[in-house]
Amino acid sequence: MPLAITPLSPRFGAEISGVDITRPLDAATQSAIRAAQDEWGVTLWRDTGLDDAGHVAFSRIFGHVELAPVHKGKPPRFAHPELFDASNIDAEGRIIDNELRRLINAGNRLWHIDSSYMNVRSAQALLLCHEAPPAGISAPTLFADTRSAYEDLPQSMKDRLEGLQARHCYFYSRMKAGYPTTEEELDAMPHAVQPVVMEHKASGRRGLYLGAHARDIVGMSRAEGRALIDELNAHATQAKYVIAVEYRAGDMSIWDNLCTMHRAGDFDDTAYRRDMRRTTIREAGVDAPDDHFTQMFAASRRAAEERAGA
Repeated sequence: MPLAITPLSPRFGAEISGVDITRPLDAATQSAIRAAQDEWGVTLWRDTGLDDAGHVAFSRIFGHVELAPVHKGKPPRFAHPELFDASNIDAEGRIIDNELRRLINAGNRLWHIDSSYMNVRSAQALLLCHEAPPAGISAPTLFADTRSAYEDLPQSMKDRLEGLQARHCYFYSRMKAGYPTTEEELDAMPHAVQPVVMEHKASGRRGLYLGAHARDIVGMSRAEGRALIDELNAHATQAKYVIAVEYRAGDMSIWDNLCTMHRAGDFDDTAYRRDMRRTTIREAGVDAPDDHFTQMFAASRRAAEERAGA
């Protein structure tokens, strides 16, 4: 049976139905799913029926599934090491009341691109809802179309951006969200240098590659670079480029980090449980150790500890 594709906006985002993704899929169906993802950037799948194992298995049709970082003193909630925890609950299912953990999570409410702070970029992310706040409490994910945003820029801005690179740092976005760190501490933490304009090879289109992790523009003063980053982020997240996805348990969104930005919607995360689990697909054709997320966060922690002891 062919996929049923219902666009969520004229150029961006589509709801997909007509296929049971809890079962093994033939090559033609897998190809059709990848093609829909490449075209629309974000796809929404309702009432998937996926459990953790099925979530990981389905993710593999997109490529290499990354391992989630292992954090010192924080055992993972899940048996499958590929699952990133995007929830506001702890291993016992209680709403997190640790203020520093909540400030870390608050960074997810800024427009960002997953893993832009890594030398190994992420492509698709598959976010599966296991528990959502009750009906009437909105806790969406918002997505922005960075390809259309780039295409709509005036030619003078496109010319200005050609060849520019930005430095991205995970804890820069956390600092912006209120996590207690300083510019000096950030200087010692890992950064990744990324093009400001990314070629999305699967679709042949180009898009902006910035978001809240983007800290500086290479070759510009910090003030000038950040002004440009802010201008472009604001442009890409205008309402005409944005869609919002609400979840019920069993729903899944898939987005391509190489052509989108996203952010978590605001809700009272001290009052309502939200259990979200994500797999992440490595950019195609890139070879790297499977523990590179763990290594990056460990290096950031060491840098912070060394700075504190200085």
